[in-house]
Amino acid sequence: MYPPEIVMPMKEELTSVGMTELLTPADVDNAIKTDGTTLVVINSVCGFAAGNCRPGVKSALLHSKTPDRITTVFAGYDVEATAHARRLMAPFPPSSPSIALFKDGKLVHFVERHHIEGRSPESISENLKGAFDEYC
Repeated sequence: MYPPEIVMPMKEELTSVGMTELLTPADVDNAIKTDGTTLVVINSVCGFAAGNCRPGVKSALLHSKTPDRITTVFAGYDVEATAHARRLMAPFPPSSPSIALFKDGKLVHFVERHHIEGRSPESISENLKGAFDEYC
């Protein structure tokens, strides 16, 4: 598990814009297994990829359409919650960072690490805004 002093600033980058932390498997179920739309960002310390993911997500949340719930778990820190969220993201293999959009408890859009890595925050934001327009 990563030390809190490394993780907390990265968590705050998302929670400061209103994202709810999912800290337990029950939190994950309560957020995802419900009516409406839920965005789940698997946050990470993974340098460049996570460094572009967080600003891309934040930018997408300024769009005219957004999910009903915006949430995050932190890989390597919120271990049980992350593992549970990843099970609900099947058939996609675990990757961090990654971004999932659920509608009425079903996974409808997923952005894997290899779709984040090497992409600009603007590109990540545009991907998400397209999904928000379609599903939210």
